[in-house]
Amino acid sequence: MRFSACIGAGVLLTSFAAMGETYQVGPTRSFTTLGDALSSLDLEPGDVVEIDGDTIYPDVRVRSGDGGSAQNPVILRGISINGNPPHFRGGDNTINNDASHIVYENIEISGTGNVSNGTFRCFFHKGTGVVLRGVHVHDCPNHGIQSADSGSGSLTVEYSRVINVGSGSTRHALYIATDEVNFPGSVFRLQYSYVRDTQFDNSDLGGNMIKSRAERNEIYYNWLEGAYFHTIELIGPDPAGAPSGYSEGLVREDSDVVGNIIVHTEPDFDKIIRLGGDGTGQTYGRFRFVNNTVINRNGDFSTVFRLFDGIESLEANNNVFWNQNGGSGLRIIRENEADWESGSTTIVGTNNWIEDGSSFIPQGFSDSVFGANPGFVNAAGRDYTPSQSSALIDRGGPPSTGEPGFQISTPLVEPVRHPPQEDDITVGVPATRPDDEVIDIGALEVIDLSIIFQDGFEIIL
Repeated sequence: MRFSACIGAGVLLTSFAAMGETYQVGPTRSFTTLGDALSSLDLEPGDVVEIDGDTIYPDVRVRSGDGGSAQNPVILRGISINGNPPHFRGGDNTINNDASHIVYENIEISGTGNVSNGTFRCFFHKGTGVVLRGVHVHDCPNHGIQSADSGSGSLTVEYSRVINVGSGSTRHALYIATDEVNFPGSVFRLQYSYVRDTQFDNSDLGGNMIKSRAERNEIYYNWLEGAYFHTIELIGPDPAGAPSGYSEGLVREDSDVVGNIIVHTEPDFDKIIRLGGDGTGQTYGRFRFVNNTVINRNGDFSTVFRLFDGIESLEANNNVFWNQNGGSGLRIIRENEADWESGSTTIVGTNNWIEDGSSFIPQGFSDSVFGANPGFVNAAGRDYTPSQSSALIDRGGPPSTGEPGFQISTPLVEPVRHPPQEDDITVGVPATRPDDEVIDIGALEVIDLSIIFQDGFEIIL
């Protein structure tokens, strides 16, 4: 198990052009805690606060005035010492962020106590242009990362780990919202990250892994495993918490989900992904799922897509749907709870690998590949790379921007990265997905070694 805090130089040099001051926080510095520094300093765009690692710091509130600008954010950067980043722990909200255009890098965040008397949120998000890069959020009795319904804009979580958080069916690993009145056009993006276990310390219940009420979701190249309830739940804003001026018809909430490994393990819950609504807020949105590997390991006949409340369309291309330990297939779609915007089912999909025995396969699916086993290198060991004999190799369809009339804006047309293997993450250096002209089905690509080109000649092995 490895988590590298090595940040590629190109990431910082091309993304941010810091022009401000640099301040230092640590046991031997003038500011011994981040709270001390923020109470004394008036941070400006481009300022960098370096926080010494190998130290546990108390909970902190980052004020709205401590942010930067869209072109020049404030950066709170952990400096690892003895291989350990700075560790913020405890409090009701361990890090309570009100600032906009602020980046948190190489920081560990954890909670204390238990589900009834402990940290409520490890990271509480307000403001817009907030980035969590290379953070490790873990052991949170309630929420891991949560947004406020009002006052939250765009949030990016990347190259990060979120582990052992969530409880009680209403507290989740990532519970995200955006304020569509005050921050229109906001995006929640989760990429190159590893999220596992939403049942804090094996408590009686657990939460969803990703529960998002954001205006737009971009979920790219992640390993998501071990949700107690839904692994992904993409729904509309909660009218009870939305700001004045919000209405359900204000905007349509769309989502793009590409290149993820999604592993469902909970034996007491048999639904993996919920789209549309949850009985509170509904999206009437468009959902696009491309090149994901969806694995059910609980042994039950589970449902992949649970379509619920208001929804406009679902597109699913080049995905794997496999019941690894059940051998009886999956229920691909459950739509009896859906309220279709057009009044009728709008589902399309091409070139998905579907296990034999699966049911409720949408009529809109075409060119599906069926089989008993997709052929991974070591599924028992959780290596879902296609083997050289896999039915997934070169069976994917060409890139698609969506069904005419139901496209989402600026989709990630074709995956070019791999999700992290386990929690082996190097910040700023995502794994490249090989390109051998014809794409494989699923989140992971291999080069087809049956055909090698050498000196301009095709050799068949």
